Amino acid sequence: MTIRERSQHSGPAPAGTASAGRSGLGAEEPLVDRLGRGLDDLRISVIDRCNYRCTFCMPADRDYQFLPREELLTFEEIARLAGLFVGLGVHKIRLTGGEPLLRKDLPALVEMLASIDGVEDLALTTNGVLLERMAEPLAAAGLRRVTVSLESLRDDRYGAINGVGHPVAPILRGIEAAQRAGLEPVKVNVVVQRGVNDDEVVDLARELGRRRCVVRFIEFMDVGTLNDWGEAKVLSAREIVQRVAAELPLTPRARRRASDTALRHEYLGGTPDGPPAGLEVGAIASITEPFCGDCTRARLTSEGALHTCLFSHAGLDLKAPLRGGATDAQIERLIADRWRRRADRYSEERAERMASGSRVAEPKIEMYRIGG
Repeated sequence: MTIRERSQHSGPAPAGTASAGRSGLGAEEPLVDRLGRGLDDLRISVIDRCNYRCTFCMPADRDYQFLPREELLTFEEIARLAGLFVGLGVHKIRLTGGEPLLRKDLPALVEMLASIDGVEDLALTTNGVLLERMAEPLAAAGLRRVTVSLESLRDDRYGAINGVGHPVAPILRGIEAAQRAGLEPVKVNVVVQRGVNDDEVVDLARELGRRRCVVRFIEFMDVGTLNDWGEAKVLSAREIVQRVAAELPLTPRARRRASDTALRHEYLGGTPDGPPAGLEVGAIASITEPFCGDCTRARLTSEGALHTCLFSHAGLDLKAPLRGGATDAQIERLIADRWRRRADRYSEERAERMASGSRVAEPKIEMYRIGG
């Protein structure tokens, strides 16, 4: 539902809204933005470095300047801020990067976040390179779920997409390790680009489904400015689902929450060597069917900037007040005030520009800095 459609359906505050905890905002003043959206999800980038150079994120033909270690938020700072976000209504936390498993001693941070009262879901998104040896300690520390990115089952193609020639087999072993550790269901994100890997949609659905993974096919998005995005490279979520359903019969599933991003389906089963009946598969239609109207996600970069949209370019610096002696109540107030001023609806605006033929480029933070 778009924001304009949603504005015609007035009613109670959306799921995910909550009163502030320590800021004294009061139960009578729910935390919603200017478009009526609550705050429920926090995505935390723990590092801006990555061991891949994926074509859709940080292509290998560019030079990158990464943050010095002292500019990264410490684990204690991340945990403190996470606790304040939870006090403002956040229930779900996801760790991202860069590649988050490059952050030294990451299980220690997971343990700190898992101990925060009110965190109902703690997940991590990774390219899977280091997952085989990290899955068990992460699960033991309190991680609940993991999402792995995998764009192809062919070594030559996957190596070209990840930019460093890394093969597929270690990623599949990482998925198996995560399943053994209890980080289930393992989700696998597949960014689909027409003319690049769209011919593997059914193969990926079949093979990863057979491995009991919940696949999320993602329309190729214009995140950042480095990935040479164009409409011609976008395969719509509807077409992706149609291709899968033509060989692996599906039935629709309802969204669990309004803020869920995927068009959800489940396999009916009955195909040889196919996914089991009831296993979920989904497609994320950020380009063709924007879901800004139900977005409850905030993003915290590794240097401590709060961004209220994946496609934003300017964030609110929380590190300076954090290191400058600000109290919890003062920082909470900064976060709450920023959220109340939020009016982001980039994907809907992009759709409007595309419909009108406009090609105006806007500044955006790069994917590896905001964490996806």
